[in-house]
Amino acid sequence: MKKVILAYNRVSPEVITQLKEDYEVIYFEKNEYLDDPFFVQTLKKASGVIGLDLKVTKELLDLAPELKIISNVSVGYDNLPVDELSQRGIMATNTPDVLTDTTADAIFGLLLAAARRIAELDHYVKSEQWNELLPPHLFGMDVHHKRLGIIGMGRIGQAIAKRGHFGFDMEILYHNRSRKLEAENWLNASYVSMDELLAESDFVCLMVPASPETKQLISHEEFKKMKQTAIFINGSRGQNVDEDALYHALENGTIWAAGTDVFTEEPLPAGHKLLTCKNLVTLPHIGSSTAETEHKMSVVAANNLQAGLSGKLPPNLINKEVKLNR
Repeated sequence: MKKVILAYNRVSPEVITQLKEDYEVIYFEKNEYLDDPFFVQTLKKASGVIGLDLKVTKELLDLAPELKIISNVSVGYDNLPVDELSQRGIMATNTPDVLTDTTADAIFGLLLAAARRIAELDHYVKSEQWNELLPPHLFGMDVHHKRLGIIGMGRIGQAIAKRGHFGFDMEILYHNRSRKLEAENWLNASYVSMDELLAESDFVCLMVPASPETKQLISHEEFKKMKQTAIFINGSRGQNVDEDALYHALENGTIWAAGTDVFTEEPLPAGHKLLTCKNLVTLPHIGSSTAETEHKMSVVAANNLQAGLSGKLPPNLINKEVKLNR
């Protein structure tokens, strides 16, 4: 009898077809959860879960006695209670590396869009307001030869710094839990305190993971420390920024502009006050959302899943303390 796999939300069709050769795959694509009887029935017999953004709780795990591995189709894993999974002997995996360049492209594009007011001026043209030379009050801001401060110098943070340094002759400042000496050498990046980064950067880019320590890492006091001409970019997680503070910083002119790909609540609710900020560029969490990269992520996640279910060490095991049942 084939092992049962619960596939959830944004696993590529080609990978689903591939997995069906070895497993009984049941796919859910509309965010079904514990209030769905068929979802619960599938969960009870599932040996593996593969997908994006499934909120894993103790209640869910109690309903999955056969579960051996959860394979996230993402680099982030704040949806997983890693300690709880380890205690139960359940492997957790993710898909690092494959989305690094794609996400860096998107976040640097967000930075460019905020600086040059691309979304705002696209609307200006399409709403037929462009009937004279562009007035100075709609001018944007240069990106080249400016100072880019990155909070969180992981793979994606370094890829963003690479684009800024080599593509736009930007000076790189960074703050991280530990120094990245290699990055300092090849990017000529300077390791600085959080306060110095906030005060000295023309662009502040937040790229830290979601954790209790980073929750609302950027709030009122942090925005006050930035230049009045600063542009703030959030490419990390919505919970890492106090959205009320961001709104007030934009409305009061504490900072010049911002761009964000992530929000505390996603999708962003209708009528949210951030939607009224003309100097904020908003994206619907598109960091890795290209057809090529989404497929590659599904392939990596499937490789993790198959390795774990065959008694091998998954290439991207998060909780390495789990003892494999070989």
